[in-house]
Amino acid sequence: MSKIFGELLMLIENNYRGERHKIRLAYKDEEFSVPENLYIIGMMNTADRSLAMIDYALRRRFSFYEMKPSFDSKGFKEYQEKLGSEKFNKAIDIIKEINKEIEKDESLKDGYCIGHSYFCNQENFSKEWLSNVIEYDIKPMLREYWFDDDHKYNDACNKLASLNGYE
Repeated sequence: MSKIFGELLMLIENNYRGERHKIRLAYKDEEFSVPENLYIIGMMNTADRSLAMIDYALRRRFSFYEMKPSFDSKGFKEYQEKLGSEKFNKAIDIIKEINKEIEKDESLKDGYCIGHSYFCNQENFSKEWLSNVIEYDIKPMLREYWFDDDHKYNDACNKLASLNGYE
């Protein structure tokens, strides 16, 4: 990333911002500066194995805040109540149980937990929607996590399969 951003790395530091700190762009004959009131917010999923470690030159210019799944937050609890589905509530309980297994796994830990965002932004609950989330989002991710441990994968899938008969 540092190769792509080049001089921008220097300009995003607090003491190099504003009109008085301009650079000439390498590929255009223009001057460039970063406004003092610009905030750069980036998000990174630690479970994305395609991401290499962040270059130190880039990393030291940012603050980091770890976000965890928020199934127990006030907002998510209100959302659950609004959907009013026992099946949805049971699914969330199962996901929280699977997350405990993920946290205990030495090769994964808490950075790989299943987040609440998979289950958000629905006006109404439908079994089809929940089934699609589980089949096409959750299970493939678990297969990647436990590609070498069929027992853990099958155990998690069996817990999820128990939702089929649950109303």
